[in-house]
Amino acid sequence: MRPSDLLGIGDLARRTGLSVSAIRFYEERGLVHPQRDGGNRRRFRRADIRRLSFVLIAQRLGLTIEEIGAELAKLPQDRAPTARDWERSSRRIAQVLDRRIAALEKMRADLTGCIGCGCLSLKKCALYNPGDAWAAKGAGPRVLLEGESEA
Repeated sequence: MRPSDLLGIGDLARRTGLSVSAIRFYEERGLVHPQRDGGNRRRFRRADIRRLSFVLIAQRLGLTIEEIGAELAKLPQDRAPTARDWERSSRRIAQVLDRRIAALEKMRADLTGCIGCGCLSLKKCALYNPGDAWAAKGAGPRVLLEGESEA
């Protein structure tokens, strides 16, 4: 790789709109892997512009740093990802989003039904919990959160 193919952290910050400290944070989390030059300065590949742009988009979609890192780890590290590489990643993320959307829609319907039903009867209410049976599923509103952990 030619030195002209590498960017300093300030150049990468200008190109991505990220602060230098944010880039260092993402480096600490293993989302980008700069090289070091003779003066021990970070040098990033031009492909890291796209990787960091992906990080920003994925965060807006609600992915965690861990999920983003796992997805970036599936991309080639020795070359810039191709359109096909990004397409495969996009399909995997779309599946995650579809599951989350379905869980949110279910939660919205359950919440609306619970608040709006007006039954006020623990014997009829879908959220009735005889013998505290749902405690085994964990803390919090388990019925409304059912399926969310799969997202």
